[in-house]
Amino acid sequence: MKTYNLFISHSWSYSDAYEKLIALLKERPYFSFSDYSVPRDDPIHNAPTSRELYEAIKRQMTPCHIVLILAGVYATYSTWIDREIRIAKTEFQYPKPIIAIRPWAQRRTSQIVAENADEIVGWNTDSIVNAIRRHSL
Repeated sequence: MKTYNLFISHSWSYSDAYEKLIALLKERPYFSFSDYSVPRDDPIHNAPTSRELYEAIKRQMTPCHIVLILAGVYATYSTWIDREIRIAKTEFQYPKPIIAIRPWAQRRTSQIVAENADEIVGWNTDSIVNAIRRHSL
């Protein structure tokens, strides 16, 4: 069984959605993944410059097959969402596919995320896992 390396872009201000997504994926039978997201207590958050933080996020994203973005409206206001999208799309020999996930019960999606996503899926385990499998390099 293939293990999918995932970078999950999210805001720690909305960590409950991130944690629910991880739980959802862990409960899926016959689906294995490694989470390369930046943990809450990771020293990356305290990088002295924006450039160092950018490079640290790029290192985290390097081994990933897919970038998942929680695409709620909060993503529009995220300081780093544009940079994470830029890293995924321009910093590697082959762009990292982006799958946007609409959080549960939200109808609106961040415009910047929608414009850059390879696919947008709802908050449904099968939809998310199938999209990961479809877009994985």
